[in-house]
Amino acid sequence: MSSSDRALTVSEIVGACSSALEMSFERVVVEGEVSSYKVNQGKFVFFDLKDAEAILPCFMMLYAVRMPVEDGMKVRVVGTPKIFAARGSFSFTVQQMMPVGEGDLKKSFEMLKRKLEGEGLFAPERKRPLPEVITRIGVVSSTQAAGYADFVKILEERWGGLTLIVAHTQVQGMGAPELIVEALRKLNERGDMDVIAVIRGGGSADDLAAFNDELLAREIALSKIPVITGIGHEVDESLADLVADVRASTPSNAAQMLTRDKDAEKQMARESLERVDKYLKQQIEDAREGVVIFTTKAKDGLTRKLDDAKMEIGKTCKILEQLNPERVLERGYAMVRGDMSEGSVVEITTVSSVAEATINKVEARNQ
Repeated sequence: MSSSDRALTVSEIVGACSSALEMSFERVVVEGEVSSYKVNQGKFVFFDLKDAEAILPCFMMLYAVRMPVEDGMKVRVVGTPKIFAARGSFSFTVQQMMPVGEGDLKKSFEMLKRKLEGEGLFAPERKRPLPEVITRIGVVSSTQAAGYADFVKILEERWGGLTLIVAHTQVQGMGAPELIVEALRKLNERGDMDVIAVIRGGGSADDLAAFNDELLAREIALSKIPVITGIGHEVDESLADLVADVRASTPSNAAQMLTRDKDAEKQMARESLERVDKYLKQQIEDAREGVVIFTTKAKDGLTRKLDDAKMEIGKTCKILEQLNPERVLERGYAMVRGDMSEGSVVEITTVSSVAEATINKVEARNQ
């Protein structure tokens, strides 16, 4: 060691090593098993990540922990290695964490599910139905994904003419939850849509883990616009599904639930027209029959009235005939015209002749 060599202070060497680490490992993804997990002062999290040969001390802020964590869980973290100047100790500063492996994914899912369920986020009474009329749909998805292509295809096939406001985003991986949350916020800020569809095609449990993020579940619950989810396959269940207003089994099923089937609508319209046509024809036929029946009844009634009138006229004619003076004369009677006093000349009419006579005597008639 030369006397000309300048000695570094402890702070300088620690700082240099820390800078070298940060420059060499700006962002590192690490997988390991959690041990010695603890929270200090309600905001700082300390734990170790370990495998069979080494242990990595880790630190992160509590607000960045968006999943239930306990010792023994296998997780994947994103962060930066650092050496803290005050202590000269090496640690890994974590920005993001998510469980990996089917068993730990399920364990984390169940723990967070119980927590959110206890807060009432899955309660049916807080969920909204889909609007009756849908013309504008906000979509949170990766536009390169097959699930998105299926969603758009079925929308066009079933109805068409809908406006899609698409928020393209990553839908799997460590950064996906934050990006999906950001997409939801942007669509809510716009607000010019009837519903928001969060869709993602099928995949492994690791692929779908982004939709079991606590912050994402809460963001869906806070959405001012009704949210429908179509994530994975029918058997898959995510926290996003449970908190959404409406859950579809797949992206294709979400498209079906958001639209009417134009072919089915046309068939229904045709059937309705056929029913109306049949009804009107029956009404016309009934009216025709009614007119015939009415005409017949009216004719019969008029005929009866005419016959009755003829009978009445006949009776009247007989009476008048009996009162005809000529008929009286035919029966041997005579009519006398003139002043019925003694010495007067009167005219006497019989059936065959007319005569004049002088009245000699007039006497009162006894009845």
